[in-house]
Amino acid sequence: MSVRFQYNKTSLHQLNKQLIIRLKALPTLKNKESALRIEVKKSKSRFTELEKDFEKLLSREHENMRMWNEFDPELVKKDTVKLSYKMIAGIKTPELDELTFHVKDFFAFGSPKWFLDGIHVLKNLITLVIEKEIVKEKMEMLEYARKKTTQKVNLYEKVQIPDHEAAILKIKRFLEDEENLAKASQKIVKNRHHQAEEALV
Repeated sequence: MSVRFQYNKTSLHQLNKQLIIRLKALPTLKNKESALRIEVKKSKSRFTELEKDFEKLLSREHENMRMWNEFDPELVKKDTVKLSYKMIAGIKTPELDELTFHVKDFFAFGSPKWFLDGIHVLKNLITLVIEKEIVKEKMEMLEYARKKTTQKVNLYEKVQIPDHEAAILKIKRFLEDEENLAKASQKIVKNRHHQAEEALV
């Protein structure tokens, strides 16, 4: 038992207070754990979806690989990535808010017709890579918070609450025994006084 206590009413009162706090916090913690579990699942599903989209786009463009040899990858650069933050079960998680690109000037008439499509494809690929990274970070944050919450639920449910209850029971029994002993000794003293008074009569 990890709970420290003394066999007195003050200790009993403090343990009762601590037990009430834990019993009240437990349902909230369980709800948080459940919400985080759902959000982790959603994030994993979204991450898998983004990976599939990325692979699909890559394999589609693989057929045009010879054309891509003519394409200048320096044409498209990521410019700004703006994030917004959403609170999920008390955890501040990132979301992609805005992504802008810088497209280098090029001579459209002197370049192959498909270059404009190529720019569009490259923007999509970059967007998917960035979105994947953000979703991965969000997933890891939520998973870490879920593990911590699960640990706390287990600590309260399996260790602290039973320990507090056992300690309270021990103190109550001790105090009851003391009270019974005090009553018994009072009775003995009272009987002796009574006998002494009768002897004098």
